[in-house]
Amino acid sequence: MNDGLPRVLCACLFLALGAACASSREPLPSAVPQDGAGAPSGLETVGQSEYVLSDDVSVRRLAPGVWVHTTLGSEAYGRYPANGLVIEDGEEALLVDAGWNPQQAERLLTWAREELRRPVRAAVVTHFHNDRTGGAKALTERGLPVYGLEETARLATTRGELAPSHTFAQVQQLGPIELFFPGAGHSQDNIVVWHRGSGVLFGGCFVKDAAAKNLGNVADADTSAWPASLERTRARFSQVRIVVPGHGLPGGRELLVHTQELLRAPAAPR
Repeated sequence: MNDGLPRVLCACLFLALGAACASSREPLPSAVPQDGAGAPSGLETVGQSEYVLSDDVSVRRLAPGVWVHTTLGSEAYGRYPANGLVIEDGEEALLVDAGWNPQQAERLLTWAREELRRPVRAAVVTHFHNDRTGGAKALTERGLPVYGLEETARLATTRGELAPSHTFAQVQQLGPIELFFPGAGHSQDNIVVWHRGSGVLFGGCFVKDAAAKNLGNVADADTSAWPASLERTRARFSQVRIVVPGHGLPGGRELLVHTQELLRAPAAPR
């Protein structure tokens, strides 16, 4: 499930040419290069830095070799935007989180192959919720390995969802990225993804964006374990330059601190 309530303004800012607010269901042409106005710190805008693949999928350059993809949930989820990554790995690419549904995953796979010229060779799901695993079927149907925590496979299977095909217990190196389980937080199985070459840390739903006023969806959270899990993350990845939350705009290390502050707030769900 998604975190928090829909934020249409955030979606419109983050998707190119207002695609998040578009009413058309026809795929839109690739976006023209953006000038970077209002872009988060560290965002690269050299060359064609943003692509609109459809009214519910966009991809934007975040750092050299790293792209952030944003997909919108269905009307049932309030068209809520969720982030993931496409990471260049030589002549291939890695996909971090697969969108809300197989159609979105297919668009990302096609973009990586035809526009980026680096076909996806493997994917990662950062926990078992639908905004991370919803598109995984498109990957497995193509025979692509999908990596996830052992606990993610267990939780997905228990709930009748597609489980990752390749599992690990705590740490997994996959090409240029490290997959790390810091401990429970947003869910019992949330992992983070570290790309040392760019200093990008994908926090997923384990990390809240700067605009978040609360922890969002805590139905499967462990709020007592979450602070210590954040401390492990901060200690392990001290060289972080950019942090990408599961929802909302990227920022820096302050997003880890902000999430800790939300956990300490009196109104934080317990």
